[in-house]
Amino acid sequence: MSKFYDALETRDPAEREASLMTRLPQQIAHARSRSPYFAEAFAAVDAASITSRAALAQLPVLRKHALIELQKRHKPFGGLTATPIKGLGRVFSSPGPIYEPEGRAADWWRFARSLYAAGFRAGELVHNTFSYHFTPAGFMAEGAAQKIGCCVFPAGVGQTEMQVAAIADLQPVAYVGTPSFLKIIIEKAGELKADISSLKKAVVSGEALFPAQKALFAERGIACFQAYATADLGLLAYETEAHEGLLLEEELLLEIVRPGTGDPVTEGEVGEVVITTFNSDYPLIRFGTGDLSAVLPGISPCGRSNIRIKGWLGRADQTTKVKGMFVHPEQVAGIVKRHAEVGNARLVVRNPDTNDAMTLYCEVSGASPGLAAAIATSIRDITKLRGEVELVSPGSLPNDGKVIEDARKYHE
Repeated sequence: MSKFYDALETRDPAEREASLMTRLPQQIAHARSRSPYFAEAFAAVDAASITSRAALAQLPVLRKHALIELQKRHKPFGGLTATPIKGLGRVFSSPGPIYEPEGRAADWWRFARSLYAAGFRAGELVHNTFSYHFTPAGFMAEGAAQKIGCCVFPAGVGQTEMQVAAIADLQPVAYVGTPSFLKIIIEKAGELKADISSLKKAVVSGEALFPAQKALFAERGIACFQAYATADLGLLAYETEAHEGLLLEEELLLEIVRPGTGDPVTEGEVGEVVITTFNSDYPLIRFGTGDLSAVLPGISPCGRSNIRIKGWLGRADQTTKVKGMFVHPEQVAGIVKRHAEVGNARLVVRNPDTNDAMTLYCEVSGASPGLAAAIATSIRDITKLRGEVELVSPGSLPNDGKVIEDARKYHE
């Protein structure tokens, strides 16, 4: 039995990239012809010409937070779906609310690859504690497990004592759910003196996995793997036995862009995760997840050859209120674009003497006379607020994806 889910995982990277670039114009044409939103957004786009990452980067980024307003104006999906509701299998809701469609294909969310990499195999019983209520997580994991050939116990969330009893009775070998709930189950089993030692592997998602949690699971003989998924896109990336970053899912095209822009960053630089999916029902193109991450260099020692990312590194939407006015990452990007000498920039907000104050740190090599004053003028023009400017050397700002840093202190 192969340790790989399919042959796609071990393709030569150049072959994978060529395949993505061949499929990209087809997906853009499909989205434009079937989705009212993309018909308007891409009205002037020649789909056949979008055959490179550089060409893709010229298209607008659709950010997740925009879905709320789009769906209010064009119910239920903001005009983004390419399949009418009669052709869908389920509809879900996330806070906002944001409504998400699910098609009818097996493992529509492409989550099976993460379970298989964690060692889930046909015939095993999976204890699924993701919610089946409103959100797609429960069905996302169940569809994946069934695609592999596993049997699923749909535990859902809560009712910890009943969860422990079911595990003790049914002896599942695998767990899917959040890491915090697995910890709760382990602790409750200890209180009840229940035997849940059948659990040998887990795929966790939905929240951060802390080292102390991973160590606890290892002590109990549970090999734990992370999956990075969203309710809009399904599986984005997954952990393998190498435990070195997360492998990108094969059916996605990844870009990492500078927050507030659509501009790709250099490899290794932290930025916003932007995804183009080849899903025919919900063809999201340049979809800004709002999550920060970075590409890891090199190939995974596990033998899979796709791009690796560092995992979730925070949120890209760093909108901050200063003196009663919102300042957005897009505004910082607008300031930078006015001044060609500026590379990276970071707006730091402090509150000395309880008064809000902004300083824009700009990486500059060989500044021209008057540059700082000109940047200060741009800050005032774009944000309608006054801000100080400090010119710093290239590479001196932290590589953490932050465009706006709120360094105000309220408890001193």
